[in-house]
Amino acid sequence: MARVVGIGKQSFEKIIKEKCFYVDKTAFIKEWWDNKDDVTLITRPRRFGKTLNMSMLECFFSNEYKDRGDLFEGLDIWKDEKYRELQGTYPVIFFSFAKIKQNNYTDAVSGIKRVICDEIQKYIFLKDWDGLTDEEKNNLNNITYGMDTVTAQEAINNLSNYLSRYYGKKVIILLDEYDTPMQEAYTNGYWEELVAFTRSLFNSTFKTNPYLERAIMTGITRVSRESIFSDLNNLEVVTTLSPKYTTAFGFTEHEVFNALDEFGLSEQKGEVKAWYDGFVFGEQKDIYNPWSIINYLDKKKVALYWAESSSNGLINNLIQKGSSYIKKMLETLISGKNIKVPIDEQIVFSELDYSEDAVWSLMLASGYLKVISAEELNMIRESDNEYELALTNREILFMFRKMIIRWFIPAKNETNEFIKALINGDVEAMNEYMNKVTMKTISYFDTGNVPSDEEPERFYHGFVLGLMVDQTENYIITSNRESGFGRYDIMLEPKDKNNTHYPGIIIEFKVINPRKENSLEETVKAALKQIEEKNYDAELIKKGVNKDNIHYYGFAFKGKEVLIEGKNPT
Repeated sequence: MARVVGIGKQSFEKIIKEKCFYVDKTAFIKEWWDNKDDVTLITRPRRFGKTLNMSMLECFFSNEYKDRGDLFEGLDIWKDEKYRELQGTYPVIFFSFAKIKQNNYTDAVSGIKRVICDEIQKYIFLKDWDGLTDEEKNNLNNITYGMDTVTAQEAINNLSNYLSRYYGKKVIILLDEYDTPMQEAYTNGYWEELVAFTRSLFNSTFKTNPYLERAIMTGITRVSRESIFSDLNNLEVVTTLSPKYTTAFGFTEHEVFNALDEFGLSEQKGEVKAWYDGFVFGEQKDIYNPWSIINYLDKKKVALYWAESSSNGLINNLIQKGSSYIKKMLETLISGKNIKVPIDEQIVFSELDYSEDAVWSLMLASGYLKVISAEELNMIRESDNEYELALTNREILFMFRKMIIRWFIPAKNETNEFIKALINGDVEAMNEYMNKVTMKTISYFDTGNVPSDEEPERFYHGFVLGLMVDQTENYIITSNRESGFGRYDIMLEPKDKNNTHYPGIIIEFKVINPRKENSLEETVKAALKQIEEKNYDAELIKKGVNKDNIHYYGFAFKGKEVLIEGKNPT
């Protein structure tokens, strides 16, 4: 009989006691302990079992779970006598920054202080221990929700001191979701302030802590060493590209297929693979995200389980308000092709606003992209490594499709009517609906209060993505590719070349140039002339589209004002 699937359970003890579905990851305990690294930072995408594995480590090492070997009976780690003797023998400090999602610095630091205080309250019995001096007991009394910054930054170090003396053994420290406050700080504009606070906290906790046996931090991203880890030269960083712990987080294909067999879903292996496979950790391919798999086992149908388990707000904003280059690259990914870009595993949040390639590093770390191949361009600078990337799987593809559709929700009806007019060749209707679309949505494609010079271009490349999402059943849509003697802006190639209802379409965009043109009318005629002179239709004709069934459109715009004209150069 198949085990019960407990959705959202992150307590190892509870999963084992309630005999819920669990994929044995206890080999991670042995692998980590045998590596003997002082402080380990492990980055994995969200909902990949980081919190559950941290809970597992706590249950295994913490002396609060002494003589609780029953939690590990039958699991991989319990086969080794050496590790049976190790279970429940260390003081463990375990805390998480998962809830630190405040929109300002003051509240974020208050939240961190609360987390630290709550963990220390578990050991309040130390205040009655004769082994502490009066000063140390007073220090414990000062650890409150309202404690000052310095007290908060040194609190875990001091607790490590007291626990190591009380138990006669150095402590193990586990910090889950260390980078959640960092992402919120970047999004809400208090990055520099939080970096200063966190740097001192981490230095005290993980670097200048003589009472530390070992520590693990988990998160989604590897925040740059220069920002919060500048003093931690004892830090072992394990990212999705690293060779360590490749099967400890996420499910391998063998584990997934065994689970499908257990739940009587053996015939769905192909469907599950297409939707949820694709993650690559180090050299280990065919990793599945656990959240989607356990939900599939529970509900027995495909859906965007992992992709919609959070808002994806940061990625959405970076793409929607990013440059036309970013939108073109996403276009390529959505069309099923790969991109080749430099990747720097150290995420510098402060660079996301002006480094176009930083977004790909963040998307790779977050699980939206997978590595196809890598080329080390310079062995000295890690940031010079170039990677060939693709969307991870079908779930991610559909997530991006839905994300793009949402961009145009304010003008959904007008967008639908515009696409109909585009295909039918109704230029008058195209002008009417496109101007309504731009008025309602173009501001969503710019950052800040003052529109940038790139705003129209960002909008139109976002609109190209919208076209791709809506018309992928009927068209192969490309942009900025070579055809004839130049590079067109947009080309819609009908999949069925014999269906005259779906014509080939070529679109050229132009922003009015006041030095050369006096009106949008002149600009749009220049766009149409370029289509003709550059023979942009050559690629469509070569692929079998009848020249008489090709629509040519020039788009001229000035801010939010748009003028469209159509013409057949023949």
